[in-house]
Formats: sequence, structure tokens, C-alpha cells
Amino acid sequence: MSAIDWLSDSVAKPRVQSGQGATDVAHNALPDKITVEPLGGSIPDAVGLLSPTASGLPADLWHSSTSGDIARRFRADRVDILPAVQDLLYLLLLAELDPPADSGPKPNLLLARIDTLLALGALEQADSLLSHVAHTDPQVFRRAFDISLLLRTEDKSCALLRATPSLTPTFPARIFCLARGGDWDAAALTLETGRALGFVSPAEDALMARFLESDVAQGAPALPIPQHPSPLEFRIHEAIGEPMPTTKLPRAFAHADLHTNTGWKAQIEAAERLVKTGAVDPNKLLGLYTERRPAASGGVWDRVAAIQAFEKALQSGDSGAVSAALRPVWRAMESIEIEVAFAQVFAEKLGKFDLPTSDSGIALRIGLLSRDYQELAKQTGIAPSENLLANIALGRPGPTTSGNQLEAAIQDGFRTIGIPVRLQSLTQQGRMGEAILRAMEMFENGARGDLDELTDALIYLRAVGLEDTARRAALQLLILERRG
Repeated sequence: MSAIDWLSDSVAKPRVQSGQGATDVAHNALPDKITVEPLGGSIPDAVGLLSPTASGLPADLWHSSTSGDIARRFRADRVDILPAVQDLLYLLLLAELDPPADSGPKPNLLLARIDTLLALGALEQADSLLSHVAHTDPQVFRRAFDISLLLRTEDKSCALLRATPSLTPTFPARIFCLARGGDWDAAALTLETGRALGFVSPAEDALMARFLESDVAQGAPALPIPQHPSPLEFRIHEAIGEPMPTTKLPRAFAHADLHTNTGWKAQIEAAERLVKTGAVDPNKLLGLYTERRPAASGGVWDRVAAIQAFEKALQSGDSGAVSAALRPVWRAMESIEIEVAFAQVFAEKLGKFDLPTSDSGIALRIGLLSRDYQELAKQTGIAPSENLLANIALGRPGPTTSGNQLEAAIQDGFRTIGIPVRLQSLTQQGRMGEAILRAMEMFENGARGDLDELTDALIYLRAVGLEDTARRAALQLLILERRG
């Protein structure tokens, strides 16, 4: 079952006569026994964007697991996780790996990966992944169609729908694509046919009628907003002048607000949501923050003002100005939990300034949240209160065990070598990919208070060569103090 419950009902399932294996309607004139394979004849579950060389993962990571077991672990709720764990999740989702032994022409694991990307709001990554497989499978097409709707590239999906006889569009999808292609008469006739045959619900009828004939809506009240709108409903509501706010919709819908026709505030808020899950580059958000002067104060405008003041201070080369701007901008980033994205953009520039002692601790922590955390941990003059962070950045537990339980659990994770008992079974069975996903779950449980699982997660990640992930995740948990 899909974990995404908002997909558009864009393609119809073929109807099957009771007791027979054939559909009761011919969808094309092709001879019998024609099969369709993915592009290049490959297994869909094997496709990826990162080669084993680029990802650093063994190609046989999934081989001893079943596609169903991996899919279930991928579809666990992982939207609100620490960025280091999130990065590892993206790596697993986008890597090109040998498929599980039970994989075949059906894209079961691929769909789970796509659904996980959709939950994160990573539409462009999902779109790139889907570009490597044929869209003749209805479930693959549904996702590709909805991604194109939210990225405003739906014309290519409509063209594919017209060119693929094996796909039977539902009436709303057919009407939408006909109208997008400029054939309004055919779209209107299709709506009348669907209405007569009972293939269009009253809600769909009202929506499509307004979409095709603008005078239908004149003087009429706005249509009710669906409780769980699909991307197709979302785009049609937008087309008839009744747009839906995306703030309470699934994260993937936020991409619609990144369009230049959307208001500046909505663009910023959408980018903030997507940066938090790693779905878009932090520099995209920085560009929006600095696009123009803030229009008011409070909320998003305070964040805009703080970023602009900080950038101006950095450009001035004045350490005093940077010091004055640092705390307000850090509080602003903390308020929406995008501190790591901020560190990725600004840590290097910030590290060039000689700040007063009162601000050097913040600057160090920002540096330790960046990709250059190891180099910063080697510098001299680190305050004793920051020694544990520096030690963890270098993969060391430190000479003494902390009296703080969370810190002690993390130290134990860097002090112990081997495979934890709770992950030995998966490891011995050769199900290393599953074990990594399980270790990620354990780290999340540890962040919420199960410190034994936290320790074991760190031990395992380090044991299988994911040292960078272990160090960054531990630093982020200590610095950001996210406890679930």
C-alpha cells in the first residue's frame, strides 16, 4: 500500500470480468501477449542516480533482503529527523544498487523510494529517478503525473498519456490534458460523456465545469476545498481562480509556491519547509531571503531582516558588526529548525572573523554543524565546555565519561567496537541495507530518549563505515538538542 494518500486518480484500473482474466474492454488493437519492459530492459528497483562509486555503498546492499521488507522500512515516517540521518536516507533512496533477489518487472521497491521522496517534498529528485524507467506502469505514471503538476511541467505527462495506449486516463485527467493541449471542445464533450455515463462525481463535475467554462462561476460561491486534495484538484482550483494555501497541505505541494507568480512571502515559507527536509538547496532560500527589503515585521519578515543584516555584516568585514548580527540570525534559524542549512551556507565565511568570547561558542557550534566540522575541531583555543563536541567531531569519546546521560550514551557509541546484539541477526543474514535503515530508526528512538538504542545506532553506523554520518548525527543531537 502506498504511504502517499493524496495521489491524483489519473489513470483507471482495467475492469476484469468475474471468473476471467481478461478485461471487458479492448484498450488498443495490438496483438496478444505484448509485454512492456522498463527502459533498457533493466529491473525498475535497480535504478538510481548515484553509482556505487559515487555513493560509497556496496552494490549488493539489498541483495539478501526482500523488496517488501525494504519498502516497509523506507515508508516509515522519517520527515522530522536530524539532517545527518536525513542525508543518509537520501543516499539510500537515490543510490544505484543491485535489486533484491525477488525484484522483477513490478517496481515495488522503486515506488516505496519515490513515495519516501514525495513525503520529504523532494520532487525534483523523484522526477529524476523516474526518468530512468518507463512510465507504462499505472502506479509509476500516477506519481510522475502528480510530480509534473506540482512542478508545472504537466504538458510532458499529458503528451505521454496520449501516446501510451496501455494507460487509460480517468475522465478528470483526460479533460485536463485535452484543455492543456488547447482542445477545449473535446474536453467539454468528454465532460458531457463522463457525466452521462456516471464516471464523473458531482464534485468533479462542478470543478471541471468551472475549469472549462469560466462563466459558470460568475456570481457563484467558491467551491468547497477538498479535505485531502490531489495535485490535479489543486492545479484546477488554481486555474479557476480559487487557489488553495499550501501551508497545511503535504510538503510536496510547497513546490507550487516556489513559482515566480506566487507572492514573495509564500515563496519564502515554501522554501523554508523544503530546506528543512533537504528537498531544495539552502542557497535557493538564501536567494529568496535577500531578494528585496522585508515588507513588514514579525514572523518570516524578522527572519528576512536577520539574514540580510547578517549578510551585510559579513560583507563589511567588521567583526563587531558580525558579532551584533550573529545572535539574532541564529535565533531566527533555530525558530524554524534550519540551523544546519544555515551552517552549510555561512560557516566558512563566519570562521574568518575573530569574534569576542561571548560569541565564539556560537560560531564554533555553527562550524561543527558544517561539512568542515573536523578541521574546526582541530583548532587550538577551544573552551573546555566545548571539548566534548570537538572530541566527537574527531571520532573520539574523550578521556572521561560525562555525567549527562545523553552525552554519556553518545560517548559509549564512540567507545565501543563491533555489531550490537540487536542488529546481529540482520547483519549475519547479509541484510546490511535493512540493518542500516533499522539503525536509523534506533537513532531516532535514541533522540527521543531511548539511550541504549542511541548508543547501538552509533556503534553500528561506525562499524559499517558510516563514520561521517555517526559523527555529524551525534554533533547535531548535542548542539541542536532535538529530543523528539
